[in-house]
Amino acid sequence: MAGKIIDMSKIKQIIRLRQGGMGLQPIAHAVGASRNTVKKYLRLIEARAYATEELLSLDDPALEALFVEPVADEALRMQALSDLFPYFDKELTRVGVTRWVLWGEYRRSHPDGYSYSRFCEYYQQWRQHKSATMHLEHSPGDKLFIDFTGKKLAITDPHTGAMTDVEVYVAVLGYSQLTYVEAVASQKKEAFIRATENALHYFGGVPKVLVPDNLKSAVHKADKYEAEPNGDFLDFANHYQAAILPARSYKPRDKALVEKAVDITYSRVFAPLRNEVFHSLGALNRAIRTLADQHNNTSFRRRPQSRRQLFDQEEKTCLTPLPVSRYEWKQSREVTVMKNGHVQIHADKHYYSVPYRFIGCKVKLIYSASEVAVWYKRERIAWHLRDLKPHGYTTVKEHMPSSHRFVSEWNPDKFINWAGAIAPEVGTYVRRILDTTPYPEQAYRSCVGILSFEKKYGRDRLVKAVERAFHYQAYSYTIIRRILQQGLDQLNFEDPHTPSLPEHDNIRGPEAYQ
Repeated sequence: MAGKIIDMSKIKQIIRLRQGGMGLQPIAHAVGASRNTVKKYLRLIEARAYATEELLSLDDPALEALFVEPVADEALRMQALSDLFPYFDKELTRVGVTRWVLWGEYRRSHPDGYSYSRFCEYYQQWRQHKSATMHLEHSPGDKLFIDFTGKKLAITDPHTGAMTDVEVYVAVLGYSQLTYVEAVASQKKEAFIRATENALHYFGGVPKVLVPDNLKSAVHKADKYEAEPNGDFLDFANHYQAAILPARSYKPRDKALVEKAVDITYSRVFAPLRNEVFHSLGALNRAIRTLADQHNNTSFRRRPQSRRQLFDQEEKTCLTPLPVSRYEWKQSREVTVMKNGHVQIHADKHYYSVPYRFIGCKVKLIYSASEVAVWYKRERIAWHLRDLKPHGYTTVKEHMPSSHRFVSEWNPDKFINWAGAIAPEVGTYVRRILDTTPYPEQAYRSCVGILSFEKKYGRDRLVKAVERAFHYQAYSYTIIRRILQQGLDQLNFEDPHTPSLPEHDNIRGPEAYQ
């Protein structure tokens, strides 16, 4: 549908592939989009003079905001011209028909169309790329080919002797053929991406393009012409500033190098290890690394150099430097900002503040192992370091209205310290409430109510009320209030006429805390 925004990870891939000199049709095949869509975005970037490095550095929502409004009109305009190119190509073979004549016809039917110079430029590009083919010549730092071996290795349980098959990951640089091999637990996405990251760190840099086979771990939709990489692998590649170009189905030449590397892995890694027993993945990978290094240091049959020497001399400096930090998995979910101005990551049971004006709004949480970002309509409205403390609150004071800032500072340590300053017994009682109340806000309100009784009834009576509540193993604001209101704190436990704790439907017994 004209005007539909494509995934921002694909736009970043389009930019990287174009920077590498790739034509429109191969880029379209690589990212799973039409050639006209690729051309549309490249022309839009050029027309608005966007800096490509700045675009690549933006988060996906921020990048999308640059394209969301005007893309539809530009897409329709470009599509209208592109649809006429085959007709123009045919008409130019007729006597007297020139580009100027065709442009005049085009402008009469499309008054808001492109100028003559832009018309000729787009037509020439279409002519050049309509039958473009992909060259398989390898240059230093260009491509990394990735695959799994068909056969597997195994680790043995030292106690039961049970054997568990493990997958073997292989990555080979196109120019020097330097090879990385690693055993992994499975071919799942997490293991695949982590192994690819380990390969990049083994090489000490990043090639321009990652070329995986049509693995489910890397490719969401396999296709002979338009394979579509999955979102997580795209995000990983963008973190390492690399493009993705999946090998085409039924095109063995696209992955000939890695298939050759797999065969070599069988003879130089599998064969030497066939009689060895390994009790852990780490021990197996140490043995694999030794044999892989021997392979990389062995001279080519027809060259005096080894793969390692060729890499060090001619390819290493052509790789892009590794980023400062490793890739972190990102997760996202839609949530509604609560009335207290916070959102929750349910897996951690931890709460993060957002500006109070967004209370009640649906926002998008994007979080990794170290940070949490909150987005609203493609604008980042909050950012926090991730905290795994359950039932905790991470709050920026500026996010709260002034009347709520005292409440925003509530946390377990605040109430434990406050109660402990009154008496150790009160501190222990408050800690028990915090531990047994499932919802933090409820616990904090109970603590405020209990501790406020010190001013109304005095320290001694509050301590005695807490001691009596401990005796009955009852932990709530309501219990303390009833004890103080009915004067039960002033009676002795030994007194046979001492009234028992008042019955109440909301009072839980000891069995609730087993």
